[in-house]
Amino acid sequence: MTPLRIGFLLPRYHQPSRSHMPAVMRTLAEWGVIVEVIHPRDHAVDLSTLQVEHDLYVLKKISGPAVSIAGVLHAQGAAIVNPYPVTMALRDKIITSRLLQAAGVPTPATYVASHLHQLAPLLDGGPLVVKPVGGTEGFGVRIVRTLSELAAVPAGKDPLFAQRYHPPQGRDRKIYSIGGRLFGVKKIFPARTEAEKHGEPFIPARELCEITLRCSRAFGIDLFGIDIVESEGRPYVVDMSSMPGFKGVPDAPSHLASYLYDTAKRAARAQPLREPAETRASGPGRAGAVSTMPTAGER
Repeated sequence: MTPLRIGFLLPRYHQPSRSHMPAVMRTLAEWGVIVEVIHPRDHAVDLSTLQVEHDLYVLKKISGPAVSIAGVLHAQGAAIVNPYPVTMALRDKIITSRLLQAAGVPTPATYVASHLHQLAPLLDGGPLVVKPVGGTEGFGVRIVRTLSELAAVPAGKDPLFAQRYHPPQGRDRKIYSIGGRLFGVKKIFPARTEAEKHGEPFIPARELCEITLRCSRAFGIDLFGIDIVESEGRPYVVDMSSMPGFKGVPDAPSHLASYLYDTAKRAARAQPLREPAETRASGPGRAGAVSTMPTAGER
């Protein structure tokens, strides 16, 4: 039996790493998968040699050369998690927000502007949250209540992205989907300590599960994370990411390795990467996902 091959496009991790990805790669290798890091490399890449050589590629790094390499591999027909066009769409908060709105996902009122002064009249309706269009991990997020605070927002060549601010009731809700299985984590934003980054697991209520399923359908993926703020009894999705850190998810490396193994197996058989499945909630006190780890015979 030909072993599966999975290529990873990753950030450059420092040791010891807090990311789950090194553990995921070790687990896959133990299962007999040929695991290779496509990027970062310690030398220049000859583009003429760049071709599809793996059953599946994992696109974790969403900026720099890794994304361009993923684009080349996508054009050559590579199977990528998450697909290159989806990853690029989710990098842009303008595209993400509009697609979520169209899918019936509750989001704050959202605005796009070319200049700061165009946002000024909106402050009459209450505070705004101004974010970089391509920002991640909460960097550059500002709550703006006054004209002077608005004037202090850094403005470059990118469009300005703003959402109506809804004061959160308690901690933010992070919902992670791994193969359609949902994991909830309550987190403080912005997280300052490692404990705050991992948060507290919880079982998502039915309403949050249905919202997450709409997000999944909007982009056609089942590996992602969403950020939900609950305000005055209403949930609002304020962000969605293609490949989050899954911090706070119990046994995350095992779940991720199983997901990638199964996805690579479908890709090797030229089957759709997503396996139709009902989205279910998971968390403490509830049975975990059905094991998809390869058996001795499969390895």
